[in-house]
Amino acid sequence: MSPQTTGQDLQTSDKPLGRDDLARLVAKDIAPGSFVNLGIGQPTLVSNYLLPEQDITLHTENGMLGMGPEAVGDEIDGDLINAGKIPVTELPGASYFHHADSFAIMRGGHLDICVLGAFQVSATGDLANWHTGAPDAIPAVGGAMDLATGAKDVFVMMTLLTREGASKIVETCTYPLTGIGCVTRVYTDKAVFLTGPDGVSVRETFGCTFEELQELVPVPLKAAPAVER
Repeated sequence: MSPQTTGQDLQTSDKPLGRDDLARLVAKDIAPGSFVNLGIGQPTLVSNYLLPEQDITLHTENGMLGMGPEAVGDEIDGDLINAGKIPVTELPGASYFHHADSFAIMRGGHLDICVLGAFQVSATGDLANWHTGAPDAIPAVGGAMDLATGAKDVFVMMTLLTREGASKIVETCTYPLTGIGCVTRVYTDKAVFLTGPDGVSVRETFGCTFEELQELVPVPLKAAPAVER
């Protein structure tokens, strides 16, 4: 049984995490041997921090398995991009396939983890990440619904607060849903949250105490049991 923690035990950094530090943390938390899809936006950075010994196989929605880190300099090939149009590298054994086959991988339960961005995540793990509902917003769901329902675990990477200072972790999503009860873990600049039927637990905080975090988030929080990582 994991030892119980309290709010005072959770702070692991004296300042909020930047995008690259957060990507490094997500990469570290992905189990060896996993098949993983990285969504558009912050999640694409995770590929730069996966270690060869983790033996992670990256899938990209536009039809590639065995994607490597982001391409730079002479590595860039205009025909080799991920779903976010970012130039990427290929690892030994990489393969390419039709878009329909790529969606069959996503829908068929063959991905262990997908890492997605989000506009909102509810206390029970509902995900809203494709449309704000604003009249002038352009709906762009892409393969997010397929990933959210097809992957065994859904990790979210996002800033905790909107530009207006509102929490993106909410009691109930007010934006159109991508998936229901699908999110298991939320990585933000201020904390890592675990979500599910029993509500929201906090694994660790960055640059704030548990009590300060609770003031920012409008749902009840509890300290997650300590785990070996």
